[in-house]
Amino acid sequence: MQEITYKITDPRGIHARPAGQLVKLIKEYAADCQLGCPEKMVDGKHLLSVMKLSLQQGDSLVLQFAGADEKEAADAALQFLQENL
Repeated sequence: MQEITYKITDPRGIHARPAGQLVKLIKEYAADCQLGCPEKMVDGKHLLSVMKLSLQQGDSLVLQFAGADEKEAADAALQFLQENL
């Protein structure tokens, strides 16, 4: 299992556009993805679940990948987060 913890820096937090792009990216990989905060994790391949988290600037986002291409998925997600959130 690969795990990423990322502190959200975007003043708007995770809003619709980057949430949609992140889910689309995660769906490209076979690995399962759970994301959220330590109190609540959701399926990273479901946009509405990600949006319901309502993560804001300064919140820590945790992503956990498990599966055949977990390393590649984690690397791609981390790059996306650094560039967009």
